[in-house]
Amino acid sequence: MTTFVDRVELHVAAGNGGHGCASVHREKFKPLGGPDGGNGGDGGSVVLTVDAQVTTLLEYHHSPKRKATNGKPGAGAHRTGALGQDLVLFVPDGTVVLDREGNVLADLVGHGTSFVAAQGGRGGLGNAALSSARRKAPGFALLGEPGEARDIVMELKSVADVALVGYPSAGKSSLISVLSAAKPKIADYPFTTLIPNLGVVTAGDTVYTIADVPGLIPGASQGRGLGLEFLRHVERCSVLVHVLDCATLEPGRDPLTDLETIEAELAEYGGLDDRPRLVALNKIDVPDGQDIADLTRASLEERGYRVFEVSAASRKGLREFSFAMAQIVGEARAAKPLEESTRIVLRPTAVDDEGFTITEEDGTFRIRGVKPERWVRQTDFSNDEAVGYLADRLARLGVEDKLWKVGAHEGDTVIIGPDENAVVFDWEPTMAAGAEMLGRRGEDHRLETQRPAVDRRREKQKGRDSAEAEYLAFEALSSGRQDSIEGDDEEH
Repeated sequence: MTTFVDRVELHVAAGNGGHGCASVHREKFKPLGGPDGGNGGDGGSVVLTVDAQVTTLLEYHHSPKRKATNGKPGAGAHRTGALGQDLVLFVPDGTVVLDREGNVLADLVGHGTSFVAAQGGRGGLGNAALSSARRKAPGFALLGEPGEARDIVMELKSVADVALVGYPSAGKSSLISVLSAAKPKIADYPFTTLIPNLGVVTAGDTVYTIADVPGLIPGASQGRGLGLEFLRHVERCSVLVHVLDCATLEPGRDPLTDLETIEAELAEYGGLDDRPRLVALNKIDVPDGQDIADLTRASLEERGYRVFEVSAASRKGLREFSFAMAQIVGEARAAKPLEESTRIVLRPTAVDDEGFTITEEDGTFRIRGVKPERWVRQTDFSNDEAVGYLADRLARLGVEDKLWKVGAHEGDTVIIGPDENAVVFDWEPTMAAGAEMLGRRGEDHRLETQRPAVDRRREKQKGRDSAEAEYLAFEALSSGRQDSIEGDDEEH
């Protein structure tokens, strides 16, 4: 038998980005091939997608840990690493995604609706992508960014138009079975229904869905019985129908008392005061059931309820009852605003947003920001040139100047990132020039020392040609001066 699960805690982890490659092109007769390291592939993301064929979260109850694949590292010859595959998790329609603190992250309604629960890490750039006019042959590459990992809570709220609420064994499942093609479990003992049953009803031109909300008893909103587990399924319903048992034999119970008890639980749960109500006096086919319905109807109508006397066994009053629900559902649908096309919300960065913040904590300066934290994660601290590149990036972002302004001094501790994933530095004001200390990036000494022999021969030949030209010019000048002297002598 399939178990119904409507709330699970899930740990999702996206794939890590692949590392970039630091490589130099090597080929015969091409000693100046230059950098050719490829970029790493992006890691796969974890995506939640609504599938109409999925009705329970049972699969994630048994396997609560899910991880996407990592991106592959780059390689030489400008080969980019393969992308990690996204992990698509199919969830039922009406799934609400929350974080561990209870904040709503997404409300997934409608087939195909998706939400990225964990974003894959970016792949690191290879040294070919890092090369520039000032940095002709980088000897480093960026590391892949770790994928996002988080704990989420998924709750299923049934997507139905009408919710049948009432005491256990009031006949809610029986009504669904005769109004629709649904076949819920029906028995003559309390709490027979352990899951919300859904049924599709057709009344004239209106087609709507009804849901049986099980387990409502006094104290349900406080966790007694099964009510707290299933009250969330009422939230999406447009109409609430009180199914009152007119044939109960339990002492202290009658239709009016049952109604007041259930209404008190709905009020305690909250957020349902605006839903229209109907009352179904059920089981009028049993002895004394019709008499109790007749005695109760007037009191319920005085309270403003529309009352219907029905019997799931004999099907008496069901047609009128079904069309009444269809009418209210149609009115509720007409009152809802028309669905608009998908909008893209643009949130431009504030003019004075520096992209990072610096706070002082007991003499320690903590830097937080998307860019600085991502750059730190992508830096290979075993490579001095990569560390210098990080220092230059931070300096261009304005971190160096901001540290001066907030009162940092040489030797102070600087932390980049949160406590669980932080990098600690002993700040040196000259660290921004760390990469330049390795050599000016406009003058790559590795290329200077590996020039081809043909270039050196050409330069030598140019030198010899220049020397010969200077000698000939000198000879010509000397000859001209001698001719001039001889001419002067002849004139004299």
